[in-house]
Amino acid sequence: MLKRAFDMAFSLVLLVLLLPLLLVFALAVALTSPGGAFFRQVRVGRGGREFRLLKFRSMRPGSEAKGQLTIGGRDPRITGVGYFLRKTKLDELPQLWNVLVGDMSVVGPRPEVPKYVALYTAEQRAVLQVRPGITGMASLDYIDENELLARAADPEKAYVEEVMPAKLALDLRYVRERSFLLDLRIILATVGKVFGGWGGAVPTTR
Repeated sequence: MLKRAFDMAFSLVLLVLLLPLLLVFALAVALTSPGGAFFRQVRVGRGGREFRLLKFRSMRPGSEAKGQLTIGGRDPRITGVGYFLRKTKLDELPQLWNVLVGDMSVVGPRPEVPKYVALYTAEQRAVLQVRPGITGMASLDYIDENELLARAADPEKAYVEEVMPAKLALDLRYVRERSFLLDLRIILATVGKVFGGWGGAVPTTR
């Protein structure tokens, strides 16, 4: 109950405070490339329930048909404004709405697309016991995931066989050890890592 109350208050306050900035970003995305300001994608949430995750659109229309993985910071499908938003993680801000309505939490395992959730083992599916988050242990540890995949000979294989299992191991650790204090540490570490280059004292695998 404390976590949900925090999520609602945190997301509502930020949505109100950041509304002018969100409008600027939305206009910048919509006016610099066709396709609208927002990108919606089906993800899997708590209990295996699917929902539509919201982001600022950072790629050109039709890009998802060419693959759901983003390879490298300079993926040619990414727009100019989209590159800035992805680099600073500001493309994730619309997910505060997902948090407010209960699809997500501020902190938790990142929600995955159904294609990859179908590959989870019975043990890995335990991450679906909690609401997915905007940030989390795995998000911090693999903040450079796109660059890692760009260096792989077969990015899809590298993601499925190496990156995804490592991220799920951290997500499972979060599910076992989750607490309000840990959530606060992850939030502070996320702010530090995105805007200051330091990650804070949270468990990592690398």
